[in-house]
Amino acid sequence: MLCSGRISGLAIEESASAGRLPVSAFIICQNEEAYLGNCIESLREFKDIVIVDSGSTDGTLDLVRSYMAHGWPIRLFSEKWRGYAGQKQFALDQCREQWCFNVDSDERLDEALRAALPELLATGDSIVGWRIARRPYLIGYGYTPANVHERRNLRLIRRGRGRYDLDQKVHEGIVPDGPVGKAVKGSLLHFRPLVMDEQILKENKYSTLKADQKMTEGGPARRLKLVLNPPVYFLRLYLRNGLWRCGLPGFIEAMTGAVYSFLTEAKIYQRHALRTMPPTDDMGVRAEAHRNESR
Repeated sequence: MLCSGRISGLAIEESASAGRLPVSAFIICQNEEAYLGNCIESLREFKDIVIVDSGSTDGTLDLVRSYMAHGWPIRLFSEKWRGYAGQKQFALDQCREQWCFNVDSDERLDEALRAALPELLATGDSIVGWRIARRPYLIGYGYTPANVHERRNLRLIRRGRGRYDLDQKVHEGIVPDGPVGKAVKGSLLHFRPLVMDEQILKENKYSTLKADQKMTEGGPARRLKLVLNPPVYFLRLYLRNGLWRCGLPGFIEAMTGAVYSFLTEAKIYQRHALRTMPPTDDMGVRAEAHRNESR
């Protein structure tokens, strides 16, 4: 695997072999030098790798070009940031293989998913895409077990059979024009071990984007959601998704999801409240009334 920008000889040898899969992986990135190398290496069977950079200032571009110089089938694009959905749609539009696979810079295909891909790609035309599970890396634990993962998202799509909803500001996803299947084998591995100090900033950013999106859609503030959504979010992650199997790191992960849910609903409520009851400091009025009563 790649370490500090160096490409392993094994990966180069495998990437140069014939019989690559008819897949275009597409990746958007900015300042992902620490993560992108292992992502690329997990795509060594793919015929095409589209990377869209939105202004990296670290060693990301040099890293990508080093792979290109070693014969990896990478096409590098520079594109001004369009928002998450817009940027991914631009990357998707550059794909030219039969299938397109959305992968983030901090994600890697595990061995089980790589082994399952030929079967997924050979499916009939009745299926236009596949939902793939994702397993996070938890500080103090490592990657979660194969039976403990986040919900499956549509990541593998036939070219021309799906597009991103450009109105989605966060948690953007491909909207297919036909039936999609659920891959039962393999996962994407998500490696971005942020300490809570950094993770909470990320949750704050994403919850702001989500709240702004909901306000744009015109949805009302629902007090019941503010009360119930956070614990439901926690229980879904901790019990249904199986994070209880991962000890305290799993508990922290589930609680972090609940915090995101709470921040989102609280921001929606406060945005509505600011519209209906703008903050007013009435202390001057009260002081004047008090003086009049004292005369």
